[in-house]
Amino acid sequence: MKATLKAIRVNNGWSQEEAASLFGISVATLQNYELGRTFPDVPIINNIIKVTGLSYDDIIFLPTKDAKSVTKNDSTNDTSKEIEET
Repeated sequence: MKATLKAIRVNNGWSQEEAASLFGISVATLQNYELGRTFPDVPIINNIIKVTGLSYDDIIFLPTKDAKSVTKNDSTNDTSKEIEET
């Protein structure tokens, strides 16, 4: 996930500060996500989905080798669904 989240941020032209603000988290938290130290919980994942327009599958399961090609227009899945908390 760390490369994927970073690729999403970079492809959108966002600094870590901008992305963190858009996602509703601190810069330190975003840095930890990007480094794979911690992972977002469901509410934060839902914020990322809303902001980026990408699907859950694109953000979480995209292979690292493909991460740099992720853009808002690359998603073929329904981006309107949110992840349900269990």
